[in-house]
Amino acid sequence: MDAYKVSGLTKRFKQGNVLANDDLTFEIEEGEIFGLLGPNGAGKTTLVRQLMGLLPPTSGRIELFGIDVTAGNSKIVPGYVSYEPQRAGAVADLTAEEALSITGRLRGQSRPEAASQARELIEEFHLESLGKRPIGKLSGGEQRLVCFCMALMAGRPILMLDEPTNDLDPLYRKQVWDKILELNRERGTTVVLVTHNVAEAEKVLRRVGIINQGKIQVMGTVGALKARVDQRVRLDVRLAPYSEDRLVEDAFAGFGRVELRPLGKLQWLILVDKPDVQAAIDRLMSFIGLERVDDLRVLTPTLEDVYIQLGGGERLVAP
Repeated sequence: MDAYKVSGLTKRFKQGNVLANDDLTFEIEEGEIFGLLGPNGAGKTTLVRQLMGLLPPTSGRIELFGIDVTAGNSKIVPGYVSYEPQRAGAVADLTAEEALSITGRLRGQSRPEAASQARELIEEFHLESLGKRPIGKLSGGEQRLVCFCMALMAGRPILMLDEPTNDLDPLYRKQVWDKILELNRERGTTVVLVTHNVAEAEKVLRRVGIINQGKIQVMGTVGALKARVDQRVRLDVRLAPYSEDRLVEDAFAGFGRVELRPLGKLQWLILVDKPDVQAAIDRLMSFIGLERVDDLRVLTPTLEDVYIQLGGGERLVAP
């Protein structure tokens, strides 16, 4: 069954005559982790606000578990969908525990149930140190983590997350991704993920939609989309500080089908066909020497490659 079915969705803002979403048609399957990618201003947030029933479309239809929520039924959305926006907003004057408890109460939990789950989440994500400080006084990463925990209160079947790992340190980012996978695997939670953190999101996404200039540019499973892009293997090599840039060019002179791209001082991207990967690595090591190689990574096509080659627009770089 489809969690969401979107048909011909268009949103035009009268002020400035801006076409934010242009005839979007797609489905989000129940129980999947779906990623919505796109540059700033692509129409992602406008689309999410319509999926949440917070913004009426100019035309088109949104069905949530088969119910048309564009036909005066938008009030049912919070009963099915939990939303983490990019900013804390209305809860800035509350403590983390207060914000979580109130969120649970608003979603139908009893006072003891809301208080219990709030304490569990605070312990799970090690937020005890936040104490009685208002959320508005917390760091950006702390605010983001509290907002994520608020989204988890009362366990809705759909989790809508807008940039959930922005400003988080590596340990907290891993904990958030692990929690998303746990909810999806153990409870069948449908997750809609809006993010620029492509490198990390690639590990959890099943399907991806890339939106740019208000239109869906491409959509499909991560594996299927990767199969449509340049299949050459990427060798990312960084030379030791005492080396010379020309060593890489000299090493591959006359090698055959290889493309060299300078990424910065003493750093190169080497694109090579799959059958030639081992020969390219051997050539690199024998010509330059292991002692002059600071770092070497072998990368197959990534979700970033899908974005650049099929989605167009801008390069997405993980923070």
